[in-house]
Amino acid sequence: MKSVVGAQLFTLRDSLKTPDEIRATLKKLAQLGYEAVQVSALGPIDPAELKAICDGEGLQIVATHVRYDDICDAPQKVIDEHGVWNCTHVGIGSMPADYRTEMARFARDASQTARPLIDAGLTFNYHNHSFELERFGDRTGLQILAEESDPEVFSFEVDTYWIQHGGGNPANYLRMLKDRMYVVHLKDMAMKSSEQLFAEVGEGNLEWPQILQACKEANIEWYLIEQDVCQREPLDCLGTSLNNLRAMGIH
Repeated sequence: MKSVVGAQLFTLRDSLKTPDEIRATLKKLAQLGYEAVQVSALGPIDPAELKAICDGEGLQIVATHVRYDDICDAPQKVIDEHGVWNCTHVGIGSMPADYRTEMARFARDASQTARPLIDAGLTFNYHNHSFELERFGDRTGLQILAEESDPEVFSFEVDTYWIQHGGGNPANYLRMLKDRMYVVHLKDMAMKSSEQLFAEVGEGNLEWPQILQACKEANIEWYLIEQDVCQREPLDCLGTSLNNLRAMGIH
């Protein structure tokens, strides 16, 4: 069975600053057993060179995070780069700060801005943090984004840690958005005294059986492991998460 698990390269950002670092780090990532990556937070590198490095290590580029401004200002460049990578899923890591009190406006604007990506056969995926779970009347910001955006254009990339951080239930949000999702970010939450910590999948307190069942119901294409802050070497953390996820039946 083909792997459906990938690594979000933001986790390894401190060792992805030059082409040489990228080459060495991706080799180590492949040795852990990963077969897919989400491109994010890399230093300057030619798209074709990155594709060649990934091909050489047996790593498929399955998703990205790009700057929202790049989609606004240079959509064809974004489309062309994803063509080089043979990658369909374009994501943004968050919304510009000036939209955060006007999420309905962002939903409408992004639905128009990202239309060229959809017309080119790509997808547009919004990655949440926890601020989108602030309530505005009887709706959370994430509900506003879902209800005020164009479902043909605007898809979601639910992040399990950040939903929990915002007081939500990750499985519930996965089910709520299940018809508008292709990829999911898996990360765990552990506690140290009263402090919330990013943790490897399966090493914290998230309810993984329910979360993974909701992912299956949503027909998620790619399960992307990410850890914003690691308590030990990031590659070791990604290895632990991969092994734990495999033990849970996701391969």
